[in-house]
Amino acid sequence: MPLKKVIQDIGRGLLHLIYPKLCVDCHKALVGNEDVLCIVCADKIPLTKDADRIDNETALRFAGRIKFKHAISYAYFREGGLLQRLMHLLKYKKHRPIAVFLGRRLGHMLKNKSWIKDIDVIVPVPLHPTKVKKRGFNQSEIIAASMAEILNITLDTQSLIRIKNTESQTNKSRAQRAENMKDVFGLSNSAQLKGKRVLLLDDILTTGATLESCITTLQKVEGLEVSIVTLGIAID
Repeated sequence: MPLKKVIQDIGRGLLHLIYPKLCVDCHKALVGNEDVLCIVCADKIPLTKDADRIDNETALRFAGRIKFKHAISYAYFREGGLLQRLMHLLKYKKHRPIAVFLGRRLGHMLKNKSWIKDIDVIVPVPLHPTKVKKRGFNQSEIIAASMAEILNITLDTQSLIRIKNTESQTNKSRAQRAENMKDVFGLSNSAQLKGKRVLLLDDILTTGATLESCITTLQKVEGLEVSIVTLGIAID
């Protein structure tokens, strides 16, 4: 091993001893290959139970509303739950490694699905440039990029764009959310998606109004087929 690499490894080891990486949830020191969450906390992520079924909870939320091929969510998002705490740290404390960590786990979950090999491109739900500037990043884009790396599928962050800066969906009814999301998205390069099988990604699925608006826009592209994946699905 080159001397420079040995010195770097020693330096990182000493730094870890002085300033150990901590689990973002229980705050215990991470060891070995642990990242973001310790193994105990990672095992507490409430994974969805019916992801392999065609009529899973995610698919049923869109049934009869919009045309799609597959729909799947990784974990349950509950008030006060682990996934909510992680998303709060990500969005409001700007803890970007959480998005990478969750995106990779989502990618490994999808790798076991037979239909994933048919996907041509992954498209994350875009934020309006004003919100990206304020937050500093689009969490769905980071999740999608990490997932795409695991799956070895092309990531497209340019074709689907957000053309209206909407109000927050929080505390809105289903009808209000749907109205709030009308004509929000547009296409910057529809030719690039022509005939493609697209996997559309959002972070948390609640009523589905945002994804439905995205899909309505995407399906203006000739021959496009869309599937849906979300990191979390909100439940009571």
